[in-house]
Amino acid sequence: MKNYIFSAYNVFQKSSETSFRKKHKRKTLYTLYLILLFCSVKAATVDTIQVFSPSMNKNIKSCIIFPESYKKNDKKFPVVYLLHGYSGNYASWAKDFKELKSQVDQYNFIVVGVDGNYSSWYFDSPIDPSFKYETYVTKELVSYIDQKYRTIPNRENRAISGLSMGGHGALYLSFKHQDIFGAAGSMSGGVDFRPFPDNWDIKKRLGTITEFPENWEKYTVTNMLDLVKDNNLKLIIDCGFDDFFMEVNRQLHAKMLAQKINHDYIERPGKHDLKYWENSLKFQLLFFNNFFNDKTKN
Repeated sequence: MKNYIFSAYNVFQKSSETSFRKKHKRKTLYTLYLILLFCSVKAATVDTIQVFSPSMNKNIKSCIIFPESYKKNDKKFPVVYLLHGYSGNYASWAKDFKELKSQVDQYNFIVVGVDGNYSSWYFDSPIDPSFKYETYVTKELVSYIDQKYRTIPNRENRAISGLSMGGHGALYLSFKHQDIFGAAGSMSGGVDFRPFPDNWDIKKRLGTITEFPENWEKYTVTNMLDLVKDNNLKLIIDCGFDDFFMEVNRQLHAKMLAQKINHDYIERPGKHDLKYWENSLKFQLLFFNNFFNDKTKN
């Protein structure tokens, strides 16, 4: 392609300078320049894979975004796992987040878009054995990714984040599996779902709050802070001012301060929507990049 463009350019240069050519020469050269620039731009690649889950006896899809450098050398890469929200799916990260591929190239790590079903909330349901998404993510998917691809298979090079239901899921999984994840984030996370007993299929996963109140207490992230000891996790949590999860995020932040749990906490203008999450993801990926490159961590 490059040779073709240069050949076209040379032919153009050597041709007679008619008034028409003089008039349009600059525009044509600029167009050729843009084509050449486009052809030389680095681009992350996206693959869709299926991973068999023995715990749920089914194949589950994920999307994987590789930096452009992945195919150019034999080095190993850190990995960020991203969890979608209620009613979403694994493909939304590559499809909806227009800047994610360029961010993957910029930071030079792998991103895995995880599928959490329509409304799994990313834990093993205590009432429905067909929903074991905690087991799937932490034992089956992470193991598959580390075996199949050139990852750095340790917690110092593995992070997890998500939005809404996925924000709760990322904190839940990281709190319980600090041997797997060294950093975690939540964007507009449903970090305490007890105020919403009839929403987002939570009662399908835990039972109703009146019949199974112990499940709702045990599985909500805001009640799991005792697991976060010695500030072993690097955490970033954010939420928009106009989000219906704003208050539960503020309450979680206050509890973390009271228990002296280190974390980055951000409130910024925004609603529970893609516009907010696209902006939020920029800060979360920077946070994880800094974590991966922190030479002082254990």
